[in-house]
Amino acid sequence: MHVPKFLPALTLVAAAAIAAATLTACSKPAEKTEDIRPVRAIVLAGSDIDVNAEFSGEVRPRYESRLGFRVPGKITARRIEVGSTVRKGQVLMQLDPQDLQLAQAQAMASLRAAETSRDLADAELKRYRELRRQNFVSQAVLDQRESAYKSAQANVEAARASYRSQSNQAGYASLVSDIDGVVTAIDAEAGQVVAAGTPVVRVARTDEKEVVFGVPEDQVEQLRKLPSVTVRLWADPQNPFKGTIREVSPVADPATRTYAFKVALPPGLNQAKLGMTAVVQFESRAKEPRIKVPLTSLYHEKNATSVWVVEGGVAKLVPVTVAGADGNELILASGVKAGQTVVTAGVHLLKPGQRVRILGNDLPQDKQDKAVPAGAAR
Repeated sequence: MHVPKFLPALTLVAAAAIAAATLTACSKPAEKTEDIRPVRAIVLAGSDIDVNAEFSGEVRPRYESRLGFRVPGKITARRIEVGSTVRKGQVLMQLDPQDLQLAQAQAMASLRAAETSRDLADAELKRYRELRRQNFVSQAVLDQRESAYKSAQANVEAARASYRSQSNQAGYASLVSDIDGVVTAIDAEAGQVVAAGTPVVRVARTDEKEVVFGVPEDQVEQLRKLPSVTVRLWADPQNPFKGTIREVSPVADPATRTYAFKVALPPGLNQAKLGMTAVVQFESRAKEPRIKVPLTSLYHEKNATSVWVVEGGVAKLVPVTVAGADGNELILASGVKAGQTVVTAGVHLLKPGQRVRILGNDLPQDKQDKAVPAGAAR
């Protein structure tokens, strides 16, 4: 019997079809997996803290004098060092007094010459008054003698004033401190010739100190209204003390674009040394607790502002009312309450009724809402 050549090929095709049908009948349909979206969230907590900000600053003297000689000359002696404690009237530096002493001697000689001329004019005036009484000279001659005496007396007064001025000039050869304080800088050394008024020593008062720091322009108006602040020294953070805002610069620093704040420290604060680092904390409390959320929590859809609230592991969109901003946080006036869990990251990937998994939490989904610390981001 003759068998056609194409029968083996047909047999192979039929076998493959039967095998495919068998596998299809035995396989089970694929199960659908539930879409659980990972998110980050916080548990809302009401807080009555209205303002809470910290800035780092430097302890500086409120008054710092730049002292200089009132006369020109060559510095011959320096009697202080940087950090030296000085008293009012203490000599700090000395000029070469030789030229000043010579000028003082010259003024004294001029004064003596003027007094001699005045005494001679006085004697002549007395003599001419007697002659006039006897009618030996005319009234015009007597008037001339009186005028000469007055001129001589004026010369004496001018010479005496010049002598006093030169005496003061000689006294200016010694630079003395006009305050009790500490030397913060020395700008000239012995042997240097300085002009009158050139600053050579800086002396700072230690009885009044302040902390100077910069504040960003968006916080100036809010912070300047606070009556008092808390100051902590970096060297002694366990002992805070109160300070008061003394001055706010009206002009921003051209380099940092911040406004300089000066906080006065309590008098007699010996542990606050000049140049120390201090942390200034601003804090005020509102009349009622406020609920704050990060900016990333808001979800905008059309004209509505909402947040995603997680309840039982399911996200629910809740409309809210924003009352204001506080830095990178927003104050919510209505829509949510303390104790609710609000999504802070991943808000644009959610949809109503979607199940979520809070990152950073290993507890079962139905207990996640209660496991998040109040006010802590996850």
